[in-house]
Amino acid sequence: MAHQKITRRKMIKNTTAATVGGALFLNSLPGIWGSSSEKKTRVVLIRDERIPDYGTDPDQDVVQEMLDRAVIELTGATNINEAWEKIIRPDDIVGIKTNAWKYLPTPKEVENGLKKRILKTGVAENNIAISDRGVRNMPVFQKATALINTRPMRTHAWSGVGSLLKNQIMFAERPSAYHDDACADLATLWELPQIKGKTRLNVLVMFTPLFHGVGPHHFNKEYVWSYKGLVVSFDPVAADSVGLQIIQARRREYFGEDRPLSPHAKHIEYAETRHRLGVADPARIELVRLGYKEGMLI
Repeated sequence: MAHQKITRRKMIKNTTAATVGGALFLNSLPGIWGSSSEKKTRVVLIRDERIPDYGTDPDQDVVQEMLDRAVIELTGATNINEAWEKIIRPDDIVGIKTNAWKYLPTPKEVENGLKKRILKTGVAENNIAISDRGVRNMPVFQKATALINTRPMRTHAWSGVGSLLKNQIMFAERPSAYHDDACADLATLWELPQIKGKTRLNVLVMFTPLFHGVGPHHFNKEYVWSYKGLVVSFDPVAADSVGLQIIQARRREYFGEDRPLSPHAKHIEYAETRHRLGVADPARIELVRLGYKEGMLI
């Protein structure tokens, strides 16, 4: 592996710094990373029946409303401007890390909705960039003080699922260095200088998740379904954990039996148990469900 092994002491120290950086301006708001008594991480799952089947060309206003409701709920703010002021400050340089996989990319409507709110905080437009591949060499991402991480969830032949944790792999000099053991240690990506302590918000897009596939680039519309949802959290591990639960529930529903992912998406579990990056254990996640309830699955 190209990345260095991290000691437990160093990981705890770095995780504390990352938490402070990621939750900057969220000073002691209840329920965000969980109070010491609750020890739960908040994740917001919002769905809207107005998202069209197969997620094709969703209405921008509907997507904006979903994002706004989720972010307000996540931060405990009274309105959307207050909510974003707790996440981004006017002098930030912001990279919105998306995913460009041609069969299931981050929807433009999600990108636009995030950018609109970041602009409203006073960030200059030339200090905002939206990209996936090539982020290592893009000036805004190289100078970024804040990152927003967003992508659709899908099954993946190397890591079980393509998730928010995996979405940061394009910041690596050699992404293939993270493929060992079913990409088990993807959490170490979050120690890279361009990422460490900078990710302010994670948005897992689940308008039309891909719940089954064969091979590294397999895509079949038979294995997507119109879930019409977004999973939003400050903790990428907790958001991925919720997304994974939904994928697994859909697989049980579709196949009529428990059918484990191959490979198992161990990187999500290990992000908590091995690397202490966030919370994967559902018992320690405060899941807030908003909107459309039919077919919620979890």
